[in-house]
Amino acid sequence: MRIPNGLERILRKFAVSNLMWYIVVAMGAVFVLDLVLPINLYGMLMLTRDGVLRGQIWRLLSFVVLPPNYSLIWIIFSLYLYWMIGTVLENQWGTYKFNLYYWMGVIGNIIACMITGYATNSFLNLSLYLAFAIMNPNFELMLFFLLPVKVKYLALLDAVFYVYRFIVGGAVERWMILFSLLNLLLFLGGDLINTIRREKQYWKTRWNFRKNMRGR
Repeated sequence: MRIPNGLERILRKFAVSNLMWYIVVAMGAVFVLDLVLPINLYGMLMLTRDGVLRGQIWRLLSFVVLPPNYSLIWIIFSLYLYWMIGTVLENQWGTYKFNLYYWMGVIGNIIACMITGYATNSFLNLSLYLAFAIMNPNFELMLFFLLPVKVKYLALLDAVFYVYRFIVGGAVERWMILFSLLNLLLFLGGDLINTIRREKQYWKTRWNFRKNMRGR
């Protein structure tokens, strides 16, 4: 994706170094505060069209720091995973490009919210994971803290699930998926196609090898 030089220089001035660290810390803080405060903090921070139109403009940003789940064990794993993914992508792309990718995802979610009435950060977080899997397909994660699995296989399962949801889901879900993952298509559409081609060639070569071995 090409950005005009003048716009790129402006955007670079506002790029935040270690962006994912701040977001993860904020997610952790919201998780703790939601447990101890006698208010519906999640409801106050989630992105809804009605809330924004009533003047609650903080929702346009606050939804990004909503924790992905409310299990004490899984929140630790999830926040570490997001921090690790964000750090690796920022190191690979540079601060400016990572910021641009992330905030384009945020804008996509806001557009989806204005169309459908609400949006969450789940697809935004998914776009980070899928970008990481495309850039680092053979990186291994410890599934359930025990089983090493390459991220490309987990990403493939996620992709299949969301393609299925896009096909069978209603118009609201389709808009949410489309706009929430628009940054992925704009930034890494070509890389995704190349990754699919490499994997196809790898499995084709492996199949032919096994077929030749059995024929001996």
